[in-house]
Amino acid sequence: MKLGDVANAQAMAYGRPLDGIRVLAAEQMQALPYATQLLARLGADVVKVEHPRDGESGRGASPAMLDPDGRPVGATFLRNNLNKRSVGIDLKRDEGRKLFLDLVPRFDVICENFKPGTMDRMGLGYADVAAVHPGAIYLSISGFGNTVDTPYRSWPAYASVVEAMSGIYEYRSGPDHPPVTIPVGALGDISSGLFAVIGVLAALRHRERTGEGQYVDIAMFDAMISMTDIVTNFWSMGVRPTPEDQVPVICEGFKARDGYVVVQIVREFQFERLAELIGRPEWKHDPRFADRSGWMPHLDTVIRPAVEAWLADRTKLEAARELTAAGIVAGPSNSAPDVIADPHVAARHMLVELPRTDGVAEPILVPGNPVKLSKMAEGPEQRVPWVGEHTREVLAAELGLDDTRLDQLAADGVISS
Repeated sequence: MKLGDVANAQAMAYGRPLDGIRVLAAEQMQALPYATQLLARLGADVVKVEHPRDGESGRGASPAMLDPDGRPVGATFLRNNLNKRSVGIDLKRDEGRKLFLDLVPRFDVICENFKPGTMDRMGLGYADVAAVHPGAIYLSISGFGNTVDTPYRSWPAYASVVEAMSGIYEYRSGPDHPPVTIPVGALGDISSGLFAVIGVLAALRHRERTGEGQYVDIAMFDAMISMTDIVTNFWSMGVRPTPEDQVPVICEGFKARDGYVVVQIVREFQFERLAELIGRPEWKHDPRFADRSGWMPHLDTVIRPAVEAWLADRTKLEAARELTAAGIVAGPSNSAPDVIADPHVAARHMLVELPRTDGVAEPILVPGNPVKLSKMAEGPEQRVPWVGEHTREVLAAELGLDDTRLDQLAADGVISS
C-alpha cells in the first residue's frame, strides 16, 4: 500500500474509533513508539516529544536513510512512527519540562518509556501529571515496571534481555548451547507495545465510566512471560525441553525444491493423512507409529527422508497447498522477497511503501496495520516526522505561544529551531 492510499468511501465515512483521543508521548526506540503508532492508526492524534536537535535514539539505528536535511533516520524509527507529529523539547531543561507539563492538560494519554524513575526525577512522573490533569491516563513501558518493587527495576532493558529472562531461549536451545538471540525480531518490544495499547484502551473505557485517570504500567519482562507461556506451563506439567523428554508432536521444516515447508502434526489422524499423501500408507499399520510417541524418535531416520523425497520435485508453496488440501497444517518458510510478493500481504495492505528522501528509488517497506475493522478505512498513512518538524505548530496551537516566544525558546536550545 502506498502512502496516501485510501480504502472504500463507506468505511471512510465512519472515521476512526479513537478520533478525538490525544496522546503526548516522550518515547524512544521501539516498544512505546510501536504502541503509539497503533493508537495513531486507530485514530488518535499522537504528538511525539523528542530531543530538539538529535531526536530520539531510534533515529540513530541502522540501516538508515537520510532525511531532507541530510540527517540519518534509522530503520527502528522508520518502522514505528507513521502518523505522528514531532515536537522537539529538551526535557532536561527547566523551561522544557514546564512546556511539557503545560501541554499535559490538552491530552488524554501521557506516555513514556525511559528507565524507571527518570520521569519522576524530572518532575514529570505520574503524580506530577495527575496534579495538573487528574483525568490523564499515564502509560509507562519499561523493562521491569515502575509500580512494584523488583530486583531488576534499575536494569536497562532491550528486547533480547527480557526474551532471554523469559526462558524461551533456553527452552529452544537447551542449557548446553549458546542461545540464538532475537530469533523473531523485537518480540519483547512489540508484545509490550500491544499490551500497552490494551491497557490504554481499558483505561479510556474506565475513565468514560468514572471520569478518573490512572497509571498503566507495562513491564517488558511481564509481556514476555505472557508471550512465552509454554515455558512455565509445560514445565509445570512435567515436560522438560531435552532430547530425552520431547513434546510428542511434529513441528518441523522439511526441504522442498526451493526451500522449506513447515509442517505441524499433533494428532494421529493427521499423521495418517501425511502417510497417505506421500505414498507411505504402510505407516498407518507400523507399530513404531501406533501413537504420537513414536514420531520424534524416528523423525530423522524414517519420516524426514520419506517426506523430503516426496518434496524433492515440489516448490515449498506447491507442497503447502497439497498438504493443506489433505488436511495437514503446513506453510512455506518464506524469505523477505516471498513475503513482499505474497498476494495475501497485498490484499490485506500489510506493507506500506515509504518513499525515500535520499535519492534511492526503491521505497522503504513498513508493516501495515494488523487491526482490520469493517467500519474503519485502510489508510491513508502519513510519513514519519522529521526531528521537531511540528514544534512551532503544536506549541502555538496548544499553548498560544507567539513567534517571538518561540524564537527565543529555539535560540536558547529548549525547542527545535
